[in-house]
Amino acid sequence: MSLLMNYTDQRYVEIAQKVFQEQFKRDPKLEKEMDERRKRLMYEDVVYNISFLMTAVHFSDGKIFEGYAKWIYELLCNLMKDLDRDRIMEHMNDHYRILSEILNSCPQTLLSEDELKKATNYLEIAREVTAKAVTEISLSFNFHDGEHYEIRKAYLDALLKNQTRVAHTVINEAKQQGLSLIDIYEEVLTKVMIESGNLWHKNIITIDKEHYITSVTQSVLSGFYDEIFSKPRKNKRILACAVGSELHEMGVRMLSDIFEYRGWDSYYMGAALPEESILKAVKEYQPDFVAFSVTIPLYLPTCEKIVKSVKEKYPKVRIAVGGQAFRNTEKLWEKWEVDYYSLSANDFVKWAEKQIIKKNIKKDG
Repeated sequence: MSLLMNYTDQRYVEIAQKVFQEQFKRDPKLEKEMDERRKRLMYEDVVYNISFLMTAVHFSDGKIFEGYAKWIYELLCNLMKDLDRDRIMEHMNDHYRILSEILNSCPQTLLSEDELKKATNYLEIAREVTAKAVTEISLSFNFHDGEHYEIRKAYLDALLKNQTRVAHTVINEAKQQGLSLIDIYEEVLTKVMIESGNLWHKNIITIDKEHYITSVTQSVLSGFYDEIFSKPRKNKRILACAVGSELHEMGVRMLSDIFEYRGWDSYYMGAALPEESILKAVKEYQPDFVAFSVTIPLYLPTCEKIVKSVKEKYPKVRIAVGGQAFRNTEKLWEKWEVDYYSLSANDFVKWAEKQIIKKNIKKDG
């Protein structure tokens, strides 16, 4: 008897139907994720998966099914862009697990004992390679570049798999190993946040996943507050806010944290603050510096208008700008009345402190 899939063989048809029905029974979310067209295609995939498995068993070649498992996973990720890679991994690994259970419950007239062992082993390998494939994605040069790549990759991998606890553990262990708060903020968290935005733009992750990464990173930041606020004060103030969408304020929030860590009093105003509210805040807090961050280029005109208003009303206040929106411009900041531009929060802090020293020298002179 040939082990190659016979699409008319009632035994294999029954197995495919059982796997399909059992998967919907165990995973209620599938009903919402699968319309009738997807259900039909999913059933066809079940049949196709069994065919590839039987082919691998026939030739005693697990690489056949391992390669197929990687291929079908990436195909489904490209076809079902509304679902995260980790969710599609759950689909496939549940399928492989159920298929293994059902095959092992079948009489040995279908597969011999040796053939069943091979099929079970190949399905286990398929689960392993599919789980690994969740994080096997193309990452940007900027993400690879710089120190502590292994730590930020481990943090990103945990987030791509929805492993919140693991993500926190990665950062906590980095702290215990002596990595400074500045390095964690700049080399790990900032680069992961930027990369998650890139992955969303490339349609590799969903917007829900990007928001999840942001949410977890916000909770990670809160774990540093005891350390941040324990530093001696320098009696210097900075007011910081993000211009535009409230969904893109992480960068300026981390900037405020780093200033606090260096002994400044920071007034973090969040995002989407009206111009008049910003002017009122400058008057109330009388900061030494005001920092504006812009992520989306559409908000650059808004930022320019706010910068002009602040300079017009408070000409002695020094202004810095930053954010991803400035990265692909012809040094736009040089055309504005700003005192400093940088994509690095730490560089900005160092520059600001140098300006304070210069100012004090002038006073003493």
